[in-house]
Amino acid sequence: QLQLVESGGGLVQPGGSLRLSCAASRFTLAYYNIGWFRQAPGKEREGVLCISRSGGSTNYADSVKGRFTISRDNAENTVYLQMNSLKPEDTAVYYCAADKSARNYCSGYPRNYDHWGQGTQVTVSS
Repeated sequence: QLQLVESGGGLVQPGGSLRLSCAASRFTLAYYNIGWFRQAPGKEREGVLCISRSGGSTNYADSVKGRFTISRDNAENTVYLQMNSLKPEDTAVYYCAADKSARNYCSGYPRNYDHWGQGTQVTVSS
């Protein structure tokens, strides 16, 4: 069973930063498009940022532009989501997901992803 494991979530004050990690076991993340999604209570899961196999990134959430970035470390088999200037509305469970298709771009739609992590809680509050 292919597994993704997110880590790095927690409680942070508004204006603070967190870096989430998405690590894989039993497969190589470099061969997949990887997306970060989040889901707040009572809301649908939304795409935040994604990164393609070639390293190109796409932002699917206007609210995080200029604050969040996504990156890969293929040597560590890990994808990161750097979150700066956090706001209370960023509070959610954050998930990473892997798309095994042949797409040469990464998608912001959850239905296009095949493997999901268990999620990590991010709470932004004073």
